[in-house]
Amino acid sequence: MASTYEKLLSTVKEAAHTANLAENDYISLLSPEREMHISIPVKMDNGKIKVFKGYRVQHSTLRGPAKGGIRFHQDVNIDEVRSLAAWMTFKCAVADIPYGGGKGGICVTPSHLSETELEKLTRGYTRRIVSFIGPKTDIPAPDVGTNARVMAWIADTYSTYAGEFSPAVVTGKPLPLGGSKGRVEATGRGVLFATREILKKLNKSLKDQSIAIQGLGNVGGTAADLFYKDGAKIIAVSDASGGIYSEKGLDIPQILKHKKTGKKLDSFEGDFKRITNQELLELKTDILIPSALENQITEKNAANIRASIIIEAANGPVTTEADRILEKNNIICVPDVLANSGGVIVSYFEWVQNLQGLYWTEEEVNNRLENKMIEAFRLVWDVKETYNVSMRKAAYIKALKELVETQKALNII
Repeated sequence: MASTYEKLLSTVKEAAHTANLAENDYISLLSPEREMHISIPVKMDNGKIKVFKGYRVQHSTLRGPAKGGIRFHQDVNIDEVRSLAAWMTFKCAVADIPYGGGKGGICVTPSHLSETELEKLTRGYTRRIVSFIGPKTDIPAPDVGTNARVMAWIADTYSTYAGEFSPAVVTGKPLPLGGSKGRVEATGRGVLFATREILKKLNKSLKDQSIAIQGLGNVGGTAADLFYKDGAKIIAVSDASGGIYSEKGLDIPQILKHKKTGKKLDSFEGDFKRITNQELLELKTDILIPSALENQITEKNAANIRASIIIEAANGPVTTEADRILEKNNIICVPDVLANSGGVIVSYFEWVQNLQGLYWTEEEVNNRLENKMIEAFRLVWDVKETYNVSMRKAAYIKALKELVETQKALNII
């Protein structure tokens, strides 16, 4: 069975073939530039030493420093990190920001660690990769299982080795340490912008749409809040404990208030039907937004998807095999490398602000994000129309052309 990374390469090769790119033009993009596999010993609260596996992958630095989050999750492995790093390369090229792709991760269940243990693990990981990262080389950010607090620990540890305060080494930091206003909500807000744009192309109004959102973490929760405020009817949401469904629409503010107390959806009460995450994906809805983990829609359930539009808020939620089935069934999929690029776009804004020492208002950040997302969507749509392909293939064609053009301009091969 092909790995996630091998499936991603298949998508890249198909896009290259459609665009008539010679193999020599893109073959260097099929392999990561660098990979670091590390072991991180941590003295636990009970006095025992536990060793955790960690990774940092730089897929490409062709267009600028590697950029990508750090994931703390029990299922982290090198294939996943490698794939996510490559996705970042193409995502940054689609958004036309001067970054390459990177990603990091530690195989750990963060909820099983105390705050002291989590800090020791984060600082130990940073010490292991300190020669690998930097404001001009590789810039981490939050991902699944990490947050602004974790980024603060990384920035502080890196700064100790650098001999100076270096806030630009990470993005997604707390505001007092140079974080950007609007960064926390950026990915979810970008999902809203991408959804608005596809609906414009289809001559539809957001207020007439029913929406199901899988995952209520930072991205899904923010998206749910913004869609609700924009007048959309959200009929289903879910988290790791399961989902809830109401054809009349859910009370999103009350759900998010419940979630902010640290509780799961399985303890939320109301007038709705309880469903599984799998059942949520297969609901009859206008728009489906998978915003959890990758590989949620596969060849096993793709034929059961009844949404008209899928907005990929998560990275890689639809497998290659499922993609073909969805396309055959005329289901429009706005791909992850476009739909969820709001996070990396505002990460870029944060980095620029750190380097300049000049900070923008939240309104300025959100306006810049919207303009960037609209322009990226327009360019991908134009490629889609030119080649008569899916939006995913169009996004990869657009990104590949950017990367190949850069490679040729540098004349590095």
